[in-house]
Amino acid sequence: MTLATPAQSATWTYVDGDWHEGNVAILGPRSHAMWLGTSVFDGARWFEGVAPDLDLHAQRVNASAISLGLKPTMEADEIVALTMDGLKKFDGKTAVYIRPMYWAEHGGYMGVPADPASTRFCLCLYESPMISPDGFSVTVSPFRRPTIETMPTNAKAGCLYPNNGRAILEAKMRGFDNALVLDMLGNVAETGSSNIFMVKDGHVFTPAANGTFLSGITRARSMALLADYGFRTTEKTLTVRDFLEADEIFSTGNHSKVVPVTRIEDRDLQPGPVARKTRELYWEWAHSTAVG
Repeated sequence: MTLATPAQSATWTYVDGDWHEGNVAILGPRSHAMWLGTSVFDGARWFEGVAPDLDLHAQRVNASAISLGLKPTMEADEIVALTMDGLKKFDGKTAVYIRPMYWAEHGGYMGVPADPASTRFCLCLYESPMISPDGFSVTVSPFRRPTIETMPTNAKAGCLYPNNGRAILEAKMRGFDNALVLDMLGNVAETGSSNIFMVKDGHVFTPAANGTFLSGITRARSMALLADYGFRTTEKTLTVRDFLEADEIFSTGNHSKVVPVTRIEDRDLQPGPVARKTRELYWEWAHSTAVG
């Protein structure tokens, strides 16, 4: 019997060949992922009848699994098909978060790698409204992003996210919604939950992907859409001062796609034209991908 506890919102999870409602119990105290953190996931979105770049998110979770020494057990197209099947269980009124996951059940003791043959898979779908497009505030976090030498930054690994969480928690304690997180050299990497862009004198900039943060699928899609429209995005090393002096700041990420930053430290900003255009272009493109 599969046990489940109440979930925070409508939730369906596919595991071990069937769909289950609620917060399904899938880990035991001996599970390698439970105590040694060998789990990866990805996040896609369904909203307004579309699930943009779902195939790329499915491909990335498999790549993340390999990076952490796990063995993917599902093809990307199988994950996509399962997702479309599971989405039929929702009423279509609220945005749905799409989260395929792999984790290790068995492995060695105290840091010895997981046993790839014990890799398990689940697909969790749950209602999760997007944040307001009105914008959010950021402060500079005292915490830093790790490097590839210290953590698996080339994967969307669960073990990376407690660090993001403490950056956001510390920012909220100081009255901000989120945080700019720096790399180990003190340059801007991302926010605690999304990639970051800035605009200065009509030019769009974003931190160069240097291996300390995940260069997101929505980030790449937004850059491509801006390029098609006529805005070239420059990827380069950016400092906190660059952002403090920017004309616009906005973020991209799977959870809410494109959202402006309306305050950085003690400086208020208005949602700018480039952020608005990026969001508009993304929504137009996303709805152009609708099937049927």
